[in-house]
Amino acid sequence: MKDVTQLHEGWSLRHEDALLPARVPGCVHSDLLAAQAIPDPFIGHNETEIAWVGQQTWSYVTELHHDSEHERTDLVFEGLDTAAEVFLADQSLGTTRNMHRVHRFDVTGRTGPLEVRFASAYDEADRVRALTAERPNAYPEPFQYIRKMACSFGWDWGPTVVTAGMWRPVRLEHWSTARLAEVRPLVSVDGLTGRVELRVRTERTANGAGRRLTLRAAVAGAESEITFEGDDAVLRLDVAEPALWWPRGYGQQQLYELDMTLLDERGDRLDARTHRIGFRTVEIDRSADAHGTGFTFVVNGVRIFVRGANWIPDDVLPSRVTPERYRTRLTQAVEANIDLIRVWGGGLYEDDAFYDACDELGLMVWQDFLFACAAYPEEQPLRGEVEAEARDNVVRLMPHASLVLWNGNNENLWGFRDWDWEQPLAGNSWGEGYYLGLLPRIVAELDPTRPYTAGSPWSGSWDHHPNDPRHGTHHSWEVWNRQDYAEYRADVPRFCAEFGWQAPPALATLRRALPGELLAPDSPGMLHHQKAADGNVKLNRGIERHFGLPEGDFDRWHYLAQVVQARAVAAGVEHWRASWPVCAGSVVWQLNDCWPVSSWAAVDGDGRLKPLHHELRRVYADRLLTLVPTGNGPVLALDNQSGSDWRTTIVLRRLNAEGTVLHEASLELAAGPRTVTRRAVPGPLLPGEGSSSEFLVADADGLRAVHFPVADKEFDYPVPEYDVRLDAVTGTDIVDIVITAHTLVRDLLLQADRLGPDAIADRGLVTLLPGEETRITIRGWTDPDISAARDALFSVGGGGERPHPGSHPAMTPVAGDIYATTHQ
Repeated sequence: MKDVTQLHEGWSLRHEDALLPARVPGCVHSDLLAAQAIPDPFIGHNETEIAWVGQQTWSYVTELHHDSEHERTDLVFEGLDTAAEVFLADQSLGTTRNMHRVHRFDVTGRTGPLEVRFASAYDEADRVRALTAERPNAYPEPFQYIRKMACSFGWDWGPTVVTAGMWRPVRLEHWSTARLAEVRPLVSVDGLTGRVELRVRTERTANGAGRRLTLRAAVAGAESEITFEGDDAVLRLDVAEPALWWPRGYGQQQLYELDMTLLDERGDRLDARTHRIGFRTVEIDRSADAHGTGFTFVVNGVRIFVRGANWIPDDVLPSRVTPERYRTRLTQAVEANIDLIRVWGGGLYEDDAFYDACDELGLMVWQDFLFACAAYPEEQPLRGEVEAEARDNVVRLMPHASLVLWNGNNENLWGFRDWDWEQPLAGNSWGEGYYLGLLPRIVAELDPTRPYTAGSPWSGSWDHHPNDPRHGTHHSWEVWNRQDYAEYRADVPRFCAEFGWQAPPALATLRRALPGELLAPDSPGMLHHQKAADGNVKLNRGIERHFGLPEGDFDRWHYLAQVVQARAVAAGVEHWRASWPVCAGSVVWQLNDCWPVSSWAAVDGDGRLKPLHHELRRVYADRLLTLVPTGNGPVLALDNQSGSDWRTTIVLRRLNAEGTVLHEASLELAAGPRTVTRRAVPGPLLPGEGSSSEFLVADADGLRAVHFPVADKEFDYPVPEYDVRLDAVTGTDIVDIVITAHTLVRDLLLQADRLGPDAIADRGLVTLLPGEETRITIRGWTDPDISAARDALFSVGGGGERPHPGSHPAMTPVAGDIYATTHQ
């Protein structure tokens, strides 16, 4: 049987004459940080202070000792970042030029000093650029010339931290006769039968050539075996009536262990593998219709409105991302009612732990091939690396039931058409041959059970503009870049694969990242941790359109930026969900961050939830009640993406700013499973056009939708008044902050991190009418104090201004308020 020895201990990092302890898996930056040789690049302006690291050569060294009776010993690197040469006893074993591949070297009978020498990624990119000629891209760094995580070189949300090192495990494999070199389970469902077509490729030693081998496999009670003498074998298993794997919200996530064993002619075990698989079908309905060309996910025959989020690498030093961290972040996605994660093309093929968690949580995975925002040369030496990389990762990831789509690239087809690439390219290759030729051929050969799309955005062919919202996938960035978020409602894309709005991270995150800085929107550290072009200009424009810019009040600016981000994303999702089935999904940019930064993320770089996360939980819930603005007034939409009927009574109220009900009515509405019911709001309930004193509220089954006919800065809000009390749960770290409104309180927000860096609130923005109460549950607040609770509460105040503590009755102590009450 094959033996495996992990090589994680005993490594050192060498640069010139310096030698430091090294951790494997890891990278140069993490080792230098551990040795306190560089400052944390996430703090202040340190990113620029450590830029030299990515310009240098580095070596990892150890002594390789092994003693095995097997015929063959392989040295296996699961991930080398990126341009490296491997030496054993001062003899070169070979070179590598791809972070995203597994590299294997025969070291049978060889021992001695082992060195992995990493060149600067910049030097390697320059070498390739000299061979292939210049290509345009969206950023001033050479990421398209090297098969490395593109966002290592910086992005409009990420720092430039150009890593090097052994970022995934290293091991020795000792084996004899033959080993399982490639295992491809093609999983399908035919009626009530689950089928696994197991395609296996073996590698043999010289002694094993031509010998008879047996492959055995078992899954869900079905067993089969085949005997063969060549390198390849195909084994088929049928499973009667397997339980299906479903995306979350549509059914259970049934997974089965697929066990494989390779035996020699004597029946001795040579190698074994286990994969977890799930039985399900997936397709993309791209049929043409009266609205254009669709893009609808169909899983197990059920058409799905996708409620997705884009994923970037969770750390600029990806070796630091543990299985537990994956699980935490993906659980946060589930808690936001997300059902699809798009792994974006400027990042990584993530670790198997990522896809394992998605399998278990029911998160569909849309996997980009790793091309983003650039023209990529198609000549050698890149072309061979691209093909090998694609083959490696298709084979590695295809057992995962959660994987539902392969996508050729991010924005490159669009970029060729709209970003002035054609003239500087002057006829040179730019990646089209990958996206429309090589990659679809590889997917068709290796993984025909899954759909492939050439890019995002992509209209399906050059017959339409690549980013035409009427055809295929669409990226909506004009709104953030130049417009008001109301413009999300101007059209109905068939599938919106990217859209979003920025906001700063939580205050506690900023304080950690910018210690000692007097925070202001344009303070030095804030600007350094804002990587988007004109990012603050766009943030300020969004705030000003609705509230007016607060002068000299960072806390107010910070709160309003969070409010606008949540409202902007909600405006798009509510409109597109109400347009189902013409629009078949939204994938918000983005779920996560890789460092503390102002960005489009719902979870900031320290893992804290922005109000956007809570708003996604609302707008991505199975049942959504909305008042969608139209040219003829708001339309009531009852969106039911659950699997059961939704019948409800909707209470509609037109109120004035003081909270007086001017008109009230009830409507009985129903929406069948996976359907939307739209109904015009009756005339007597409509606020006057342009009214600054009337608004509309719809309530049903604990859900609320509001409609204000004018921008906040034009509405006559009363000064918000509310009482606050604390209810502590004995024996726990749970405290409920209970707020009772005496006036209209719009978009009340409790910023839990102001109570303590580890405090977490269970909800985000909430709008209260006079006399209403809300209960916000806080965990991790070690020193409950009612004054601190009041100071952490923000809302849209009179004239758009936040009231200051003590300035009105709600912010002064009242009877029963001073002491926290306790309940069991």
